[in-house]
Amino acid sequence: MSRVKQLLERAREQGGFEDFGANSYLEGLEILVDSLDREARLNEQGRLAMDAQITDLLAKRLQIEHWYREHPEIDAEQIVAPLIGLGLPRTGSSALACLLGADPAVRSIRTWEQMAPCPPPDIRTVDSDERLVKAQEAMARRARMFPRMTSMLPSTATSPTECQLFMAYDFKSQIFQAFNHVPSYVDWLNHSADLVPTYGYVKRVLKLLQWRCPPKRWRLKNPSHILFIEALDRVFPDARFVMTHRDVASVIPSVADVYYELHKAYSDTVDLQAIGRETSEFCELGMRRMIAFRDAGNGHRFFDIQFAPLQQDPFPILEALYRFLGEELSPVARRRMQEWRQNTPRDTGYERTNMAEFGFDAASLKRRFAFYSERFCEPAAAARPN
Repeated sequence: MSRVKQLLERAREQGGFEDFGANSYLEGLEILVDSLDREARLNEQGRLAMDAQITDLLAKRLQIEHWYREHPEIDAEQIVAPLIGLGLPRTGSSALACLLGADPAVRSIRTWEQMAPCPPPDIRTVDSDERLVKAQEAMARRARMFPRMTSMLPSTATSPTECQLFMAYDFKSQIFQAFNHVPSYVDWLNHSADLVPTYGYVKRVLKLLQWRCPPKRWRLKNPSHILFIEALDRVFPDARFVMTHRDVASVIPSVADVYYELHKAYSDTVDLQAIGRETSEFCELGMRRMIAFRDAGNGHRFFDIQFAPLQQDPFPILEALYRFLGEELSPVARRRMQEWRQNTPRDTGYERTNMAEFGFDAASLKRRFAFYSERFCEPAAAARPN
């Protein structure tokens, strides 16, 4: 029996169901498993962890399909005009997502929901769901396995989070690149894969989450959308976008450092130069695709935010963003945003890896990304709609 068939069978045993739904996930699964086996140089912990992660993703896909079979009315749910955060990683998008997610009139993907979307949450029990405790335990394990991650990416069980795991149910997600050296998979994902079914599956999960648990005005975010913006637009044609910006010489080494922290738990031979190359390559490719999309008549759908002003005082920016959306920043939302900001440290501090170890120097990064930074990252630039 092939490795893929073994993992599928293991997932059926774990998930308790048989039907994975449409087979759009299979190509990515097969390429990923092959790349992991041939290229990732996994240690024993890495092999066990990746098999467990793949099995868990498949098992959760089985559960999602089960809920749709039992309740076909879920598919009638509508995802209307979501606001989607994107841009390069490490540009303040998580802080922005948390501020926006503090508004009780909007909906975000909560960390515990991302970890376990089934059974779909219920508004009557959402604040006491037992998955909250399980998510807290999982995050404590993550902190032990990846010691710097708590400082790099501070979050809680209820924090808004990305849709990376939902994309991974279709096995087209950057999450696998973040944990492993899988160049064949990354090349396929970035240049050949069809992400339209993937975003269709993300929408499928969002419908499930909002079915019994409103509100239904979504605030989403995922930096890797810049790579697949055309496919994202096909599935969410009425979406509007908020794009965060920061100096590339700060951003790209920081992204590489996150990947290094994750890689070294799963492999004893981590190539920092390879991480640096892959990080700068996907950032450049994604930003060029993003700019082309904006320039093709979509600029009016974007609202731009600079990192430094957002850190200093987010409320003038948030007010402008709400005006762009044609929505009211209510007193309740403002108060909850202020509470989040007061209770959340903005400088968690951690020992950063020297960018030279990834093959970076600030001057070269600035030259390489001048096409982006000269347009979007000028120091005097203010938050603005395009």
